Amino acid sequence: MSEVTTDPAVSLYFTVSIEGHDLGTFTGCDGLGCEVVVEQREEGGNNGFVHQLPGRIKYTNVKLTRAVNSDTAKIASWFRSLSDGVRRTTAQITALRSNGSEAWSWKLQGVVPVRWQGPSLSAESAKVATETLELAHHGFLEVAP
Repeated sequence: MSEVTTDPAVSLYFTVSIEGHDLGTFTGCDGLGCEVVVEQREEGGNNGFVHQLPGRIKYTNVKLTRAVNSDTAKIASWFRSLSDGVRRTTAQITALRSNGSEAWSWKLQGVVPVRWQGPSLSAESAKVATETLELAHHGFLEVAP
């Protein structure tokens, strides 16, 4: 008898939508995270420890990757819509299981594109052509369950 896994982290892919622009599906999502910047202060005469003072929260850039496919045109269309100027917006990244059901969703605020990297093309290599989209953001918004 085979055992069915309920692990939501198995075989995920990601859909991305930015301010109403569907950018399609991605197979990799890296950098969803944040850290608290800690300032260290040494106190004269106290050799037992260094004060660790919490500062601001710093959000890491999100890097989305996939093989070049028909969804690549969606990124080009989105960048064309930014020709009048880049402004901060919201984005939603949804992790989907292999059967299409939603595992989790993250909504980001203050999103701006940092970089789009297209494939490196070479007739000498049989590698899959991939693209990467990098986004900066100012934090997470609450997503309703």
